[in-house]
Amino acid sequence: MSAEPSERSDLPEPAGTPAPPASHQRRKAERPSELLDAALQLFVEKGFAATKTEDIARLAGVSKGTLYLYYTSKEDLLREVISQRVSTRIAEGMARAAAHQGSATELMRTLLVDWWMQTLESDASGVFKLVVSEVRNFPEIAELWFNEISQPGSQLIGGMVQRGIDSGEFRQVDVLSVVYSIVMPLVMLCVHRHSLGACECPGMGLDPQTFIRAHIDLVLRGISTHPEP
Repeated sequence: MSAEPSERSDLPEPAGTPAPPASHQRRKAERPSELLDAALQLFVEKGFAATKTEDIARLAGVSKGTLYLYYTSKEDLLREVISQRVSTRIAEGMARAAAHQGSATELMRTLLVDWWMQTLESDASGVFKLVVSEVRNFPEIAELWFNEISQPGSQLIGGMVQRGIDSGEFRQVDVLSVVYSIVMPLVMLCVHRHSLGACECPGMGLDPQTFIRAHIDLVLRGISTHPEP
């Protein structure tokens, strides 16, 4: 496997060689993200199995050899797509929840609406469709999803629910059931965006922001000890 000359970092530069321009350095720094963007787009559109590494490289505007300088395989790209596009966002949500000083109701109403709206409007929403459609054919995706997304995501939302129970805001409920009640419809909203939502289907009009706000409000009213009128 050969690398593009501009990508090689293991060869000494001849004496007196001028430093690469700043734009070139920025381009190299952006390349891993560009490869992930291309990989996610093709994984969602064509499926993981049908996507070839050369297709990803072509869409990203680089050679196949350049792709392998950053990622060792298509599976490596998939792991990084899930990690960079979703799990890092969960970590940000955990930090925001830890710093919150107000009520659990306020925290869940703002954090969950903001998090899911931002996710739905970004390419990260495609990860959910990718996992749902590919997990039967690639069981290793399930383990990756559990470790990177499902478990920490459940801890984040479950922690907020338990916080409300402890403060008396929420009824004594099965925390995990509440977590799934919140998450599953929103996962399907992301899947919808990249399936039926991508088609010109009559009667499929759906305002995501309205749905997310109404859904979170419905769950919070259901578990609240003193629901607002």
